[in-house]
Amino acid sequence: METQPTVAVTAQGRRTRDTIVDAAAELMYVNGVSGTSVDKVLAASGAGKSQMYHYFKNKDQLVEAVIGRYLEKILGNQPAIRELASWPDFDRWAEQILTLHRGPSGPIACPLGNIAGELGDDPRVRALLDRAYLEWESHLVNGLNTLRDNGSLRPDADPARLAQAAMACLQGGLLLGHIRNDITPIEDSLRIAVGHLRSYAI
Repeated sequence: METQPTVAVTAQGRRTRDTIVDAAAELMYVNGVSGTSVDKVLAASGAGKSQMYHYFKNKDQLVEAVIGRYLEKILGNQPAIRELASWPDFDRWAEQILTLHRGPSGPIACPLGNIAGELGDDPRVRALLDRAYLEWESHLVNGLNTLRDNGSLRPDADPARLAQAAMACLQGGLLLGHIRNDITPIEDSLRIAVGHLRSYAI
């Protein structure tokens, strides 16, 4: 059985663990997982090797934590996704994503997409990424279920399939937008995604 990561139980421990994960997340975003060694993470975080291996027994556990951190940041940049209760809320969610990518550093690559491109053939990493994407989609599913409950979504609509389709559109737009340094693929993908969802409106 694989050893589970050690949970930080003190405030200082949580800060140390968070510093390690944040440093690894930044390095892996820029250099990829294969280009990010444990020594580089230690240097960037200022943590000692004993601290690293106290919380993460191996690099795989660190990658898992980084995927979780990426998801936290993604959802934090689109807070409307947690409050989807009307069709205008879905428009607001799309606009929050566009606002991020219209910034001075945008369009930016999806960090989950980066790892998928590098390690998506690894069954363990693929499962971790799928779990992250499903959690992201789950907020869309919850919003669509709310719309169906209040009579704004067709009863025969499948919220999980609709959320999956919206995510597929968005991910394609994020990939092309970053590669081409052009916001229009993201704008178009979100317009298509939200338009598809709204086609099931009552």
